[in-house]
Amino acid sequence: MAKIEKKAAKRASEAAPKTAESKNPKNYVASVGKAFAVLKSFTTEAFELTLSEVAARADLDRGTAFRLIQTLIELGYLQAVPQSRRFRLGIACLDLGYTVLSHGSLRAIVEPLLRDLVPESGDAASLGILDGGDVIYLARVGAGLDRHKMDRRPGTRIPAYSAALGHAMLAHLARDEQIQRLESRPRVKLSERTLTDLDALLARLDQVKKKGHAVSDGENAYGLRTLATPILDARGSVIAGLSVTVDAMRMDMPTFRDQALPRLMQLTRKVQELAIKSGLVS
Repeated sequence: MAKIEKKAAKRASEAAPKTAESKNPKNYVASVGKAFAVLKSFTTEAFELTLSEVAARADLDRGTAFRLIQTLIELGYLQAVPQSRRFRLGIACLDLGYTVLSHGSLRAIVEPLLRDLVPESGDAASLGILDGGDVIYLARVGAGLDRHKMDRRPGTRIPAYSAALGHAMLAHLARDEQIQRLESRPRVKLSERTLTDLDALLARLDQVKKKGHAVSDGENAYGLRTLATPILDARGSVIAGLSVTVDAMRMDMPTFRDQALPRLMQLTRKVQELAIKSGLVS
């Protein structure tokens, strides 16, 4: 049993983010890692799972998965689905997410300002942050994109490699971190225009950093055009990104860029100033 536990701890340690702290195995609590592996087993596509499915997705034996599930149910982070042998995320997870997405974050500052871009400059405007190889939306104001059926509510994840919002933020990271994030998830074509080649993506990021903004013309989704800018702190480190999106049927790319980019960049500068003054960034 001791050997099994050591192997499990080693697997969990290898799966943990490679930060300065986690490189020392003495600083890594394997049981906490396993609990979060259980929670991360649930996705928007697999929002209800059986014990066996959780165990397989979290790379745990059934006994360990069962005990962790029962503990998380007691704490409110999981709940049993009535009249079934399935489980889903609990309300406590929403509480954590709401804390991140609302008070003490950029959302309170940015969300009212996004309304200045919609619908005059575009059909949707968003605030997002990087999380590994993904963009997580923190705020979204939209009008007129119903036919595209795009779900970009706060908390939604999309792959950073395929989105202008992701490119705008990735461009301001060190090269090794860019590569690490781009390689952290499979890169598939979402349209015939999606860049998936690593060298091509790195070259694109160099262009984005030089220009100060990113552009997507149908790369993330057919019929949508997007402009995105990074939000930087006083030291020039990226903390988030803003984007504005328009239906391709509404205007061509040159017109969209001419009309929307100056306002987006002006809004970005305003957000940076407000964030620094409010103490959210330094």
